[in-house]
Amino acid sequence: MEINPSLRETIAGRYGVARAFASFDEAVPGGSTAPFDAAVICTPAPFHVPQALRLVEAGAHVLIEKPLSTSLDGIEQLQAAIDRSQRVAAIAYVLRCHPLLIAMRAALLEGRWGRPVELIATSGQHFPTYRPAYREIYYADRAKGGGAIQDALTHVMNAGEWLLGPVDRLVVDAAHQVLDGVQVEDTVHLLARHGSVLASYALNQYQAPNEFTVTVVAERGTLRCEFHLNRWRWMETPGGEWHDESMAPLERDTLFVTQAHAFLDAVEGRRAPLCSLADGLQTLRVNLAALRSLESQTWETTIADETTE
Repeated sequence: MEINPSLRETIAGRYGVARAFASFDEAVPGGSTAPFDAAVICTPAPFHVPQALRLVEAGAHVLIEKPLSTSLDGIEQLQAAIDRSQRVAAIAYVLRCHPLLIAMRAALLEGRWGRPVELIATSGQHFPTYRPAYREIYYADRAKGGGAIQDALTHVMNAGEWLLGPVDRLVVDAAHQVLDGVQVEDTVHLLARHGSVLASYALNQYQAPNEFTVTVVAERGTLRCEFHLNRWRWMETPGGEWHDESMAPLERDTLFVTQAHAFLDAVEGRRAPLCSLADGLQTLRVNLAALRSLESQTWETTIADETTE
């Protein structure tokens, strides 16, 4: 579905699309069966849940762009519809496809270095370079899923939860520091507890280097993913040397293609979704708690019944 006629025709021609739709209602008329097996929902976040519900009720499997939503409204109904129809729903947190993060998670699960006790994640990039239209899209409006917390940090939080389990409480400081033409936060510092594990997350959207590092300190070793250097590494001996596992740089679309294939495998029953609706809901609770903490400047839990204003 594409509302821009010229873009719709271009994409349909480029990829041999048999039928292109001009609107969501045209693609999925109310009460009808969808004329396709699966759909990717990549509209602004407030539309994700109602559109997913319509699609699931029409018989389609759904891959929902992150974040799942901007509130908890309608998610219970969506889960009930998925249970009734036995459709697959996955949330598009693409870092779960990254070979480096997959390797580090597998090492943590093996327990070679003992219990994780601390996580430190730092991320930064020059957002206008990678998303030059950021002023004109959903990003400029927090109610549409914009701002660094819901748009960028949510990826890192979901990755942290995949490594260590759910965040149960957090506190946030964030501000608009640099990005021109918007007022939403472009800098976030977040402290969290994943159960007994202490965690800190820092992100900005204006620095020159494109860098992303996740470090997990365990009882008997330290593990680190350096995504921008295409390696993960570990150190066991105090003052010793790093042991590296490197990989070739990924093409820009590699993770998205991998995610699409994983979703199709889930639709065909070959595997579980990379990020389930339940996992996406947990990270949504983190987003909402982070936004509440930004206003209250106090610790917030991710368990309470939350809605956004």
